[in-house]
Amino acid sequence: MLFLFIPIGILVDISQKIDNFKEHEVPTNQILWYYFDFIWFFGNMLFPIFLFLSVIWFTSKMANDTEIIAILSSGISFYRYLRPFMIAASIIALGALIVGMFIVPMTNKSFHEFQFEYLKKGKNDRQTANLFKQLNENDYVYVSSYNPNRGLAYNFTYEHFEGNKLQYKIAARNIRWLEKDSLYRLTEYFKRTIIEDKEYIESKSRLDTLFSFEMRELSPVTYMSQTLNYFELNDFIESERASGSPLINNHLMVRNKRWSLPFSAFILTIISVAVASFKRRGGMGINLALGIILAFTFVFFDKVFEVMVDKSGMSPYWGAWMPNLIFGVIAIGLLRYAKR
Repeated sequence: MLFLFIPIGILVDISQKIDNFKEHEVPTNQILWYYFDFIWFFGNMLFPIFLFLSVIWFTSKMANDTEIIAILSSGISFYRYLRPFMIAASIIALGALIVGMFIVPMTNKSFHEFQFEYLKKGKNDRQTANLFKQLNENDYVYVSSYNPNRGLAYNFTYEHFEGNKLQYKIAARNIRWLEKDSLYRLTEYFKRTIIEDKEYIESKSRLDTLFSFEMRELSPVTYMSQTLNYFELNDFIESERASGSPLINNHLMVRNKRWSLPFSAFILTIISVAVASFKRRGGMGINLALGIILAFTFVFFDKVFEVMVDKSGMSPYWGAWMPNLIFGVIAIGLLRYAKR
């Protein structure tokens, strides 16, 4: 199924993007490398569909040749008949786990960089509005908007605390990183310092200074978590959680899906076997049609809950595992029906 569908996916993608390749004069070697990354991205994303179709195709062939009737008529239980399928599902799940944890993140980095360089020019690959970051236990930074191309942020605020007491606060209409001078320029600079019960005010129309953070740290690329292996992702999430990143739910969703997607191999295998183990009047075509519908429904639910985590604040854990829970219930029902 992988060898059948991935070339089709590549051809469809080329037909949609060939004008972009010509317009930006993308070198051939970069296009070839992009489609090497595309194979991993595409295969991992549509893994449930490939698994559904593979098991249904194989099982329907056995059913049409009356092999399954012979197996069950010999006294073998349905669970014993299901065992080899589950062993195969375990191998597939282990492979999907390793690929999802280490190989796909490695290819995702160059895949997304290529897209934003040649295919999504002018589109931001970062969150650029209402950025907040805790630099350490005492220092906090906020900007209302950030332009990564110009290295410019607006409505800048820097606060320093000692315990629970504010020591000083810096505000500026904008802050710009000057690459040539390796320093920051603040426009309409204003600083309020609190010493004991007294306040000291300092203001300037412009101030060049240094800070301990980099501008790009305020706005990491939105797909950063997709480019890190499992161990790097754990460290990145802890860092983003400590800094109060607004994208923390997205990062947690990515981590949970790396576990939930391989586990879905068992659920999808049970559903496929239960659907395709018996002859139907329409033959193999009916089973394949039903399998395609179920597979795309699973992918649909997976994307719906991903959007809900991003837009409605739904728990990333439930967002990643809810499709498995829903289809797990369906699998139990279909398995009981198939036994009868």
